[in-house]
Amino acid sequence: MNLNKTRNIQLLAGCICLSMAACSDDVPSTGGGQTGAVDDVSYIGKAVGNFSADEWYPGGELGTTLNVSEGCYEDETPATTNMGLTDQFNRGEMFFERNVTIDTPPFNGLGPASVRKSCIDCHPGYGHGKRQDSYKAGFGNGYLLVIYHPDDGANSNDGPYISEVTGMPQTQAVSPFLPPVDEDKITITWKNVTAMESGLSMTFPNGGDSYELIYPEVTIAPSAFNTYPVPTNYAVRLESTIGIIGTGLIDAIPDDSLKKQYELTARYSEVNPAMWDKEANDWASTAYYTNWTSPGALADGTAVTGKIKRYTYALTRASLQDGAGANAMWNIPNVSRPDRPKLYTTQAWADAMSMNADVISAIKRDPTSPYYADGTDEGIADAVKNLLSPNTNQFDNKWHNFTPDMSTDNFYAFMVWHRGLSIPRARNLNDPDVQRGKKLFMEMGCATCHRPSWTTGDDNYWTPDVIKGRPLPKYPKQKIYPYSDFVQHKLYMANDIHGSWCRTTPLWGRGLSLINTGAEDRLHDCRARNEVEAIMWHCYSKKSQAYDSAYKFYNLPKADRDAVVKFLRSI
Repeated sequence: MNLNKTRNIQLLAGCICLSMAACSDDVPSTGGGQTGAVDDVSYIGKAVGNFSADEWYPGGELGTTLNVSEGCYEDETPATTNMGLTDQFNRGEMFFERNVTIDTPPFNGLGPASVRKSCIDCHPGYGHGKRQDSYKAGFGNGYLLVIYHPDDGANSNDGPYISEVTGMPQTQAVSPFLPPVDEDKITITWKNVTAMESGLSMTFPNGGDSYELIYPEVTIAPSAFNTYPVPTNYAVRLESTIGIIGTGLIDAIPDDSLKKQYELTARYSEVNPAMWDKEANDWASTAYYTNWTSPGALADGTAVTGKIKRYTYALTRASLQDGAGANAMWNIPNVSRPDRPKLYTTQAWADAMSMNADVISAIKRDPTSPYYADGTDEGIADAVKNLLSPNTNQFDNKWHNFTPDMSTDNFYAFMVWHRGLSIPRARNLNDPDVQRGKKLFMEMGCATCHRPSWTTGDDNYWTPDVIKGRPLPKYPKQKIYPYSDFVQHKLYMANDIHGSWCRTTPLWGRGLSLINTGAEDRLHDCRARNEVEAIMWHCYSKKSQAYDSAYKFYNLPKADRDAVVKFLRSI
């Protein structure tokens, strides 16, 4: 936990003092992610050039931290402070940052298999994951493996997940078990783009400088799978975590506002039929959460209508209280809780472990093991097969009494923290180059998908029954600037994202990634090492729904391209 956080009220007082003392003096930047950048705080909260006064506060008054220094991604929102939830926020933050262990309450869980030992491993500095050259579960590796059966024909990146491993495949296990996937047998190879499919040159026509594009190829040897059966006919993609800052504000966007955006988008562009029925001009049935058996089920099994999916690249989650926070704490470090009494595993892994002679032998030497049963090979195998099964309710089984890893009180604190993360204020909006960059961004049509602003509703958020009635940070009637339409689009990149469709990633706060996370990698698999590469991937193919806008960027003079990048680093 960052113990040196500067709270919003202190920063606001400092800004006022600086403004009174030197209204026209440039103040050295306390952050901003730009080398040599000057962040003149005397302009904060003022309309400047083509920026309105409220654009300094991307999360609105209730969701923005004025802190833009290292560690600002960790700040709580003013709403969290105003509601008296700071203690809960700080407690919840511990569960994000601490390594989960098997038997160190309250930070226990991890077994019998897991994706990571802590949440912060995937979200270094609370931001986007970092590009990796090899797959090792640990700090900075925000990659999740996507292992699927490829469709025949042109859509080799589409197809259903394999069933032998979990949807977020696990590469860690506690002794004596073997990990479902042996990460030593996972290979990541970075390929260089030698020619753009669209025919564009790898050298910009105006300015003469060149750009490079890279993308990953991932292979997993069949011997890597400790499952029965071993999967066949599979392909692999990588998806990296995105930043978690400001995610509570996204939860506060009204569904009817999202519907209007889909209606508008469907008029000029293809939309994912799983989300929008163009013929009916209405939501598709799969756009909602329905029940526990669906991929987008709510945590407590409640049937919910009227809550539309808005989280993850694949748009699988509608509520933060069921999505990025509630779901990840369960299936990344495999932390059980009263509303999640089942382990995140697969039957294929449970069966393989029950058949493994080394596993049985190791348990047989330890009568204290919960898998020991009657001590016979058959009894141990039966216990392993059933206790590792995702179909076993751990509250009520014949092998041992189950105690949840995470209490309801601690889960509540975790959700206060997750919904209470702020977004840093904008920087350098008074800079003429930044203002020029915004103008170009709008003129090129980038804002069609990276919609600048939304207005939150009453924010009558949904919560699972286990924490129902307990207050969470709330953001009613805020104008926010996430720069996303929260709609999925297709970019047709080499080794594209699994499923082809990808939600528009919010751009807010990304200019501070370097000082918070130590990296600036972008896009769904960290293939873009900077903003220019990210933009040029948008016009890799002429089929890309963003081709026209990216093509206009490609043809800009270098000074204008630099201005666009400076704008992106400022919002």
